[in-house]
Order: sequence, then structure tokens, then C-alpha cells
Amino acid sequence: MKKIKPRNIIQLLFFLTVLIITLAKNAEELGITFLSSIEGVSLHSICPFGAVETFYTLITGQGLIPKIHPSSLVLFVILVISAVLFGGAFCGFICPLGSIQELVGKFGKKLFPKKYNKLVPHKVDKYLKYLRYVVLAVIVYFSSYSLSLVFADYDPYFALFNFYTEEVALTAILVLVIVLVSSLFIERPWCKYLCPLSAVLGVFNKFRIFKIVRNKTTCINCKKCDNVCPMNIKVSEKEIINDTNCISCLKCTSDEICPIDNTLDMKIGGLKWK
Repeated sequence: MKKIKPRNIIQLLFFLTVLIITLAKNAEELGITFLSSIEGVSLHSICPFGAVETFYTLITGQGLIPKIHPSSLVLFVILVISAVLFGGAFCGFICPLGSIQELVGKFGKKLFPKKYNKLVPHKVDKYLKYLRYVVLAVIVYFSSYSLSLVFADYDPYFALFNFYTEEVALTAILVLVIVLVSSLFIERPWCKYLCPLSAVLGVFNKFRIFKIVRNKTTCINCKKCDNVCPMNIKVSEKEIINDTNCISCLKCTSDEICPIDNTLDMKIGGLKWK
């Protein structure tokens, strides 16, 4: 029996947490008390991206965009602190949409073992990754201009947990379906090419405190780290993995796929993080 990894347990716990909160909120709107302890809590109130969407209106004195809860600001501050420490770990350990793409991807690996996550040429892939920043800029601009959650009509994360309600736009469901189907061929396509939150968090990989470091002296250049990376990062060509697409999933490390001890590890200074 395959051993369940701690990261997978964390992913499952956060997915179930968001699912329960969403079910409780939707039941509450129908007059049904699902869980009184989380009454009034909605998906908007636990989404840190709301702080990004309303950033411009907040600093220009226009207040929060409607439907964005102050708790989003608090969560975003916590997220920034975690990103300073561990880079994009939120994407690799916590984000439910990332987790569901990863799950669908497991079926893709079995269906297309040789071609999975290799369909997009590297030369194209490295430019497609910048689309996240275009998406981010468009969302912030139009949200600030209209003072509304423009992205909600296209948000696959919101659709994932609310697809059965009238609150979700058909376009959001369509985007979700495209993302999930694409996950059968490309690993984490939303995270890699379009997610605006990963665009923000990825910047912190450049100066994170706990860094993923490759020891070039002990490295045998087997390329296993390159092959296992869900974000198509050429890990074997770097000494410090500070790519803005890194989600800190730790799949490339010596505790996972790297066959040589103390060759690929998360470290602070010279100390290894366990």
C-alpha cells in the first residue's frame, strides 16, 4: 500500500474545510443551519485573493469592493508572511483548486504516461507562464474600475465549490471544465499559466527565507528532479530554485525523488528544513 504523504493530508484537510464552509453557507441561504459555529462564513471571506482585487480601491480611499470581506485582508497578510518564508507553498500545499488539478493529473499520468505534461514545448511554456501577470493586471484594473468582482464570472475556484448554485456564471463553469480537462494532459495548467494569485506569490520565490537548494557537487545530473517538477522548472540547471513558478511542493528534493542525500533540500542558511 502506497504511503500517504503529509502534503497530501494537508491538501485534503484544506479542501474539506473549504467544502464544508461552502456547503454550510449555501444551506444557510436556504434557511438550513448546517453548522452554527461557522454561520455567516462564505467563500469570499476565506479567499485571500480578495485583498489583491480590492488593493487599488483600498489605497485610494474607496474602501473594499462589495462582497470582499475584511478577513481577506488578514488572510492575505498571513499569506505574504508565509510566502516570505516558503515562497509559493500555499499553491503546493493548501490551494484546493491546485489540489484538484493534481488529482485529475494522476489519471492523466496513467492515461498518457509518456506524453503527460510534455505536450507544451519548453520554448512555448516559458512564455505562457507570463500570462498569469496579464490576467492579474486585467483583473485588478477592471475590478477597480467597476467596483465589482469581475473575476467571479470566470473564476474556476469559485465554480468548483458552487457549481450547483445560481450564483455561479456559466462562463466560470466553462473555465473550470477546461481547466480540469486540460489537467489530464498538462500538470496544474491553471496554476502554471493563468492563476493571478500564483503570479503574486511567485515573486516571493526570489527572496524567500527557506530556499530549495541544489548541491552541484553531489548532483549526478540524473534529471529526475526536472521530470517530476509539475511546473516544468529545469531544477538540475539551478543552484537555488527561485523560479517564480515554483510551488514548493518539494517533489524534487532528496526526501522525495532525488536519489542522493543532501543534494536537493529546503534550507535556511546551511541548515536543512525537515
